[in-house]
Amino acid sequence: MTSTKLIVGLGNPGLPYAGTRHNVGFEVVEHLALHEGLLFFPSDRLDGYGGPNNFLFARSHVPDVLFVQPLTWMNKSGEAVAPLVEWTGGDISNLFVVYDDLDLEPGKLRIRARGGHGGQNGMRSIINHLSSDCFSRLRVGIGRPETDAARHVLSPFEGAERTAIDNAVAKASEAVLHWLGTGDIDSTMSRFHSRWNLNV
Repeated sequence: MTSTKLIVGLGNPGLPYAGTRHNVGFEVVEHLALHEGLLFFPSDRLDGYGGPNNFLFARSHVPDVLFVQPLTWMNKSGEAVAPLVEWTGGDISNLFVVYDDLDLEPGKLRIRARGGHGGQNGMRSIINHLSSDCFSRLRVGIGRPETDAARHVLSPFEGAERTAIDNAVAKASEAVLHWLGTGDIDSTMSRFHSRWNLNV
C-alpha cells in the first residue's frame, strides 16, 4: 500500500466548528471529495486498517487516494495522521496536509515541500508524531486577528472574506489534484503561486 496518497485537511470536528477559520482544511478535502463524487466514512470502515478510530475518509482508487479529516481536536491531529502514514507504508512523501494560516490574508495560498509548523498546533502535532517535517503542505490564509487569536480562528468568515475563502478552497483543490496527477510539488508551487509570492 505504499502508493496510497494521503490528503489531510485539518480542522475541529462537530457542527459548532463548521465554516470557521480553523476548519478551512476540512473544507478543501470536502470540496475534493465532492469533485470526485466520493462520500466520507468513519475510519473503522477502511478495509484493512486497524489503527485508532479517529478520522473520516473518502477514498478514490484510481489513483489510490485517501481524503482525510481527523476527528481529534486540532492540536492532536498527529494522533490520527501518524498511524495512517504508517499503515500506507511509512513514506511521508505521500502525505499532503491542508490547513489554515493566520499570517496570510484571507484566501491567499502558499505551498511548500517541507517546513516547520509556524505556530499552527495541528501541524505541530503532526510533525511531532512523525518526527519529521518533510511532507508537502498547503496553507490557506485566514487573516491576522486584531485581538485574540484563539477567538479569531474559531470565528466564521463573513461577507467578502467568505467569497475569498470559497475561491481559495476551489483553487486549493485544483492544486491538490495537480500534485496528485504529477507527483511534482515544484510544478504545483509554480502553477499555483504568483511569482511575487514564491518565497513567502
